[in-house]
Parts: sequence; structure tokens; C-alpha cells
Amino acid sequence: MFATYLIGLREGLEATLVVSILVAFLVKSNRRNRLPQVWLGVGAAIALSVLFGWLIEYTSTSLLQTSESRELFDAVTSVAAVVFVTWMIFWMRKAARSIAGELRGKLTEALAVGAFAVAGMAFLAVIREGLETALIFYSAAKSTAGDTSRDAMIALVGGILTAVVLGFLLYRSAVKLNLSKFFTWTGALLILVAAGIFKYGVHDFQEAGVLPGLNQHAFDISGALDPSTWYAALLSGMFNITPTPSVLEMVAWVAYGIPVLVLFLRKPATPARPAAPAAPPAATGDAATTSAEPGAATTPAEPAAAEAPTTTATQRA
Repeated sequence: MFATYLIGLREGLEATLVVSILVAFLVKSNRRNRLPQVWLGVGAAIALSVLFGWLIEYTSTSLLQTSESRELFDAVTSVAAVVFVTWMIFWMRKAARSIAGELRGKLTEALAVGAFAVAGMAFLAVIREGLETALIFYSAAKSTAGDTSRDAMIALVGGILTAVVLGFLLYRSAVKLNLSKFFTWTGALLILVAAGIFKYGVHDFQEAGVLPGLNQHAFDISGALDPSTWYAALLSGMFNITPTPSVLEMVAWVAYGIPVLVLFLRKPATPARPAAPAAPPAATGDAATTSAEPGAATTPAEPAAAEAPTTTATQRA
């Protein structure tokens, strides 16, 4: 349950922050009359995301007739979910500082076009998070042993509601949250969750007969890891750690989880700034003016605010 709660919390907070940026921009620019179009676009994105999630579940349970085809479908969706998770966490780390400015620019262009463009812009800003959530939730719920679909859905909704409350408090400046640390820690946990989903996908490929080695176990710790205990349920539900995994499953878990986690936690290298030019020799009158390097004083200094992590939604806006 914790894995699906984490998915709802992480994806929900990203979507909430996007919406808060749009709302704050309209409020500050005295364009409150465009807020209904924003909420219309957000509502349409949520509805389409729910429909997409239902379609995935319906395809697996009703459209596919054989167990092999269902296993293959689950394996493909698991791999797709891992790709989306990996892309999302690295993209968010790179684009976190510029996303507010990009959203404001796109919304400004949409305001110049009309109400339909504003609704469409809000829809596109939220739909990516919604579709990712639906796909990742389905794969995480399938890979979680012991949890029912109802439990997984409750955990997901709980995570989304927590994200909405946090986003509202951030927007109202009622709380402060170091978003940089939040997305770093949740990103690291999501990488481990994704490693478990990838392991589950390999297991499904083996059950579908696409990959060999289903009965070649890497180890057997069923004596030490009792499935009925709370910690076994936590390890299985969060990271898909099982007592008797196949060799190929463990190879997949390690091959994805360790290098991706190391790359994600590694501090990105900051580009070196050019050294300041040496001070020219003292000159007087026109000589000082003509000796200055062209354009040397035209490049503005980088604002110091860009170095500090964003802590509230209003600051992001």
C-alpha cells in the first residue's frame, strides 16, 4: 500500500503545483475570469486519466482471454511504467527551476488566443501527470503481493488527497516545504519501487514464456522471510522483495535499481563560469571608454534566487 500511496503523493503534488502556478498567475494578473477555463481543463485531464486507468484494467481482465496474453500485457505495461518513472524523476530534477516560467509563458500565449486555448493549456499541463499516475499505479498494484485492488486504490487516493492538501497549504503560504529535498527523497524511493516493478515485469515475461528461467531461483529465504509478517509485506509491497525470486528477476532488479539510483543521487555538475577578465590598466578620458571589451557589461549576473530551493508554491509562481 505504501508504494501506491507514494505514487499518489508524488504525482499528485507535481500536478497540484502545476495548477497552483497557473491559478497564481491568473490571480496576480487580474485575470480571475479565466479561472473557470483552467478548472475545466484540469477536470477534463483528471477524467481522461481515470478513463485511461479503467481501460488498462479492462483490457487485462476482460479483453485478453488467455493467461499467457494477460501475463504478457502486464509485463509490457510494467516495462512502460518503469520507463515513465525514470524519465519523470530525471526530468523533474532538471526542469524544476524553469517549469514555472515555462507555464507562465504558455499561459500568456493561451490568454491571447482565447478561453478554449486556456482550457487546452491547463489540460495539457495536467494530463501528463494523470496518465503517468494511471500507468504506474496499475503496474505497482499488480506487482504488490497481498494487497487487493481496493487497498491499492485507497492508498493511491490517500496519497493524492495528501498532495492536494499540501499544495493548497503551500499556495496559501501556510506551510513551507523544501521541494528540492522532497522530490529527491521521493524520487529515490520511486526508483526502488520501479526496480520492483521491473522485476515483476521480468517475472511476467517468464510466465508468458517469453523469457526462460522461471524455476531457476536465485535464493530461497522463505524460512527467514515469513510472508505473513508485517516486514515481509512491507518489503514485498514496496520493493517487490520476494523469498524465492528467479535469477533473471534479481539480475533485472540489481541492473536497474543500483545504477539508476547512483545516477539520480549523484549531484549534477554545475557548469563552470568563465573567469572574470583582468582589470584593464588605468586610463583617463576616452581611452578608458574605448579600451572596454564590447559587451562585457551587457551580460546580467545570474540572480542569486536561482540558487535557493523553491519552498512554496507561490514562490514557484
